[in-house]
Amino acid sequence: MEIIEIQQRPELFDEAVKVFWEQWGSESNFKFYEDCIRHSGNTSDSIPSFYIALENEKIIGTYALLRNDINSRQDLFPWLGCLYVDPAYRGNSIGEQLLQHGLQMISQLGYEKLYLSSDLEGYYEKYGWTNTCLTYGPSGGAIKVYEKSAK
Repeated sequence: MEIIEIQQRPELFDEAVKVFWEQWGSESNFKFYEDCIRHSGNTSDSIPSFYIALENEKIIGTYALLRNDINSRQDLFPWLGCLYVDPAYRGNSIGEQLLQHGLQMISQLGYEKLYLSSDLEGYYEKYGWTNTCLTYGPSGGAIKVYEKSAK
């Protein structure tokens, strides 16, 4: 398996956008994902960036490094979002590898911590992430914030 930033493999762009959108999007926001991913990596700090895990040229996982994961905690940065592993590949530590890759990427960029928000119970804790606070989405609902040191 290899983990790459989408901009490194332009021939996979359309397929990658579709995978992100199918997992995280809705019927009405395909263009949102396409535009975000198209313009990712074009900043001085390379955030946002969208990553895919490939096995024999098949996209089997995803994640993104983001400025904000569309929540109220604008003071926290950077965020890991869109973590996904194809169900056929789950149970093989791919999610853990994607999380670790994200930490390595932000460490290389000079950040000390990475944040994520999730309502999953017990998943991130088993990889050393700490639930530190709550954040609120645009609809007003609360969700847990996790953080992990990149060092």
